Amino acid sequence: MTLDQGLWLFAVSFAAAILALWAASLIQKGQGRGRAGVFAETPAGTVLLFDGDRLLDASAGGRALLAASRGPGSDWARFLSWAAPRFPGVETQLERLPDLGRISLVSTAPDGMTLSAEWRSGLRRIALLEPHVESTGRLIDALAQRAQDEELDSLRQITDEAPLPIWREDAGGRVTWANRAYVALAMQQSTEAEPIGWPLPRLIESPTDGRRALPAPDGSTTRWFDCSITPQDGGGHIAFALPADTAAQAEQALGSFVQTLTKTFAHLPIGLAIFDRQRKLQLFNPALTDLSGLPVDFLSARPGLFAFLDMMRERGMIPEPKDYKSWRLQMAALEQSAASGQYEETWALPSGLTYRVIGRPHPEGALALLFQDISDEITRARRMRADLELGQSVIDATDEAIAVFSSAGQLVMSNTAYARLWGHDPSEQVAEQSLSELAALWRAACAPSHFWALAEGYAATSGPREPWVSQARLNDGRSLRCRLAPLAGGATLVGFSAEAALDLPVDPAMRLILTPDPAEAAPDRWSRRDHASTA
Repeated sequence: MTLDQGLWLFAVSFAAAILALWAASLIQKGQGRGRAGVFAETPAGTVLLFDGDRLLDASAGGRALLAASRGPGSDWARFLSWAAPRFPGVETQLERLPDLGRISLVSTAPDGMTLSAEWRSGLRRIALLEPHVESTGRLIDALAQRAQDEELDSLRQITDEAPLPIWREDAGGRVTWANRAYVALAMQQSTEAEPIGWPLPRLIESPTDGRRALPAPDGSTTRWFDCSITPQDGGGHIAFALPADTAAQAEQALGSFVQTLTKTFAHLPIGLAIFDRQRKLQLFNPALTDLSGLPVDFLSARPGLFAFLDMMRERGMIPEPKDYKSWRLQMAALEQSAASGQYEETWALPSGLTYRVIGRPHPEGALALLFQDISDEITRARRMRADLELGQSVIDATDEAIAVFSSAGQLVMSNTAYARLWGHDPSEQVAEQSLSELAALWRAACAPSHFWALAEGYAATSGPREPWVSQARLNDGRSLRCRLAPLAGGATLVGFSAEAALDLPVDPAMRLILTPDPAEAAPDRWSRRDHASTA
């Protein structure tokens, strides 16, 4: 190879290498533009790309902006929570972006920031630019720092405007931070001898979850707070003290009211047990311990309704059913009926006592049970019933037909002889029967007589009355001896004796009227003096 050929070959190789390097540089630049994508056109700004509510991509500044915005919801909602205070109407404008294609908004803040949004193939491309900022890194730091500062200012404003004391303590119990309400409360608690300073005094010693008292410096009043403690890393905690003066006063008033009720119910002979909506015993009186046989310490422990009834059953103070299962069902029915205000039963106890038990609902789902010893009342009722049955058996044993009417003229008693004579038994009638109604029955079974009108006038007369005797004749021909006699309380006895002789001896205190004068049937002619005047 000659020298000329070598030089020519070197020149060609050198030119080919230069061309290859130039082509590679062009390819690399084209690839760089492809990688820049939506962010290449805004080298010094913050860019975000949204597909609906979902963030597809963002520049470093955009991601820092979303990280600084801690609002709830999607990425789009977090961006709007940051942009809405700075760009009025931005949400409406961005909703119209598919129709407008491009919008540009200027911030109302003094920073003069610009928001530029474009609609690209169904995606929202949002760019934020701040004047006088040329470096992308400076813009990223400025936006993120501004968002953090604004959030910090907002949190400070919220805690200072909070109407309850909030403070932070370290592991040693020293107050390291407090809001305005805590400082104001500390100033109220301070005295001239001990002015307030930093570190702030610890107003509530050893705060824990629950209600705590804060006495006034002079001891005149006491303020109450419901404290809530949130532990922090490093051993400290944040404390929240919600004022609870109203709640404490209400609880004290309720306690006084319960004591007043307890004193009031202490003298009642009726046992009282009040259960709350959880069916825990909240109030009882001394009579309950006497009637139920339960010890005071058991009742003071606030047992449940079924535990209360179980203990009564063990002591024989509840009617014993055949099996425990049916008893539990009966007690469940007691609770349901008492809650609706329909429970009232009489318990016949194995000891011979008789209790009346009443269940009544109270507000807020509470339940009250009342126990009353009615043994004496039941005994008197049984004795009265036995006396009535004895009296009925006595008059049933007489041959005279007897009917007794009250002062109002209503039938209250008759015997079997009366039922045989007149052919009907008044005891089989449900409705009350008056003397006038029965007198119509007597008239229909007898020949005409003035006695029936005389009997009605006699029963309707008030004041002193004398016994009367008269006669009538039944439709079958038998003679009927009729008599009227006053009873206690204005009641009247009417007696009938069939087939009685007309010349039977008459008690001197009675007067025999064979043919009574209708004028003598007037209601004011039943005294002994009137008898003498008409004789």
